Amino acid sequence: MATTTVRVKTTTHNALRERAKERGESLTDTLDQLVEEDRRRRLIDGAVRSWNALREDPEAWAEWQAELALWETTLADGLEDESDVDW
Repeated sequence: MATTTVRVKTTTHNALRERAKERGESLTDTLDQLVEEDRRRRLIDGAVRSWNALREDPEAWAEWQAELALWETTLADGLEDESDVDW
């Protein structure tokens, strides 16, 4: 995989090196993991903010609840419950 050089402060490099040592990983692998963890955390935080905004809007919340009720009817579609099927 291609790589590139990134300049960081000495304190950041030292913290990264310490974290890599704790994890038994290379600096590169540790940095990759930390960036991915941050990406996922930001994604979840955005979803939580969106969910909270939806709940705070009575009209939008009512529309969401109505849509959920429509989807609930699919549970009574007469099909076998696949959670018990051994794939």
